[in-house]
Amino acid sequence: MAVLIQSEDAVNRESDQRSTAEMSSTAALSTVSGLEVSSPRVIERVYRHRLPVRISHWLNVPFLLILIMSGLQIFNAHPALYWGDRSDRDRPLLSIRPVQTESGEIKGLTTVLGHQFDTTGVLGYSDGMKRAFPAWATIPSPKWLAMGRQWHLFFSWLFVINGLIFTAYALASRHVTRELLPSRTDWRSFGKSLRAHLFLKQSGSGHAKGYNVLQKITYTTILLIMAPLIVLTGLAMSPTIDTAVPWLLTVLGGRQAARTIHFITCFAFVGFILIHVIQVIATGFINNICSMVTGWFTVEGVKRRGQEFQV
Repeated sequence: MAVLIQSEDAVNRESDQRSTAEMSSTAALSTVSGLEVSSPRVIERVYRHRLPVRISHWLNVPFLLILIMSGLQIFNAHPALYWGDRSDRDRPLLSIRPVQTESGEIKGLTTVLGHQFDTTGVLGYSDGMKRAFPAWATIPSPKWLAMGRQWHLFFSWLFVINGLIFTAYALASRHVTRELLPSRTDWRSFGKSLRAHLFLKQSGSGHAKGYNVLQKITYTTILLIMAPLIVLTGLAMSPTIDTAVPWLLTVLGGRQAARTIHFITCFAFVGFILIHVIQVIATGFINNICSMVTGWFTVEGVKRRGQEFQV
């Protein structure tokens, strides 16, 4: 009986040793193939934004906000857009105005290319006031055209100076050619990048190490097209500039055309800002803000042997 028990114990010990050996072999195989289940978490820090880029970015935050809100104050003085050199009040491209119905009720009416929309409470008539854009959207809040112009002109020059300094840096450091202009490889990833932005997802650590193709297209368009265009159309509405550079209005299609282009470009900036903020929040608000303050972006993932860093 004792011999039988000893034999069973020996078999159990041999079985346990075999199982342990198999587990070690499996773990070793997993380690070699780079497919271990419990891979350690790895934190990678990427220097994402240089100091001049960060300074220019944060200066533009108040500059653009004040320019947009003071611009809406100026627009409220004549809330309509036309094409050409003169205003035709009977055929505006866009108009925002209060109207009084037969019952005496006041409503806000927005007309775009002949199509009318009831925008009461937001545009045309809001908070009991007859004004195109509401008080919370303008600087200053009350109807004050002269002060709105002063705010707009002052911060326009700050925006221009900041833009010129950044452009000089971007060209001298080759930031434009190396990091902003899309390459052939970037264009091949256009569809993948578009899907990632539409679904507010960024895969892997690659997006932290450089701009994707959509970001490159957007930033290049802003730097080389939108910013110069909004500055030139703003200058074209100045009588002093018209006298010094009379051909500028001709190129832009007239004073009213310049005003319309200026307004459209302004709202292109507004659209960019909204999308930009949404993307910042969706892809890690704290991490993105820290990267624009310190320059360093943190990517957390796993490092598998024989494979690239994966989020």
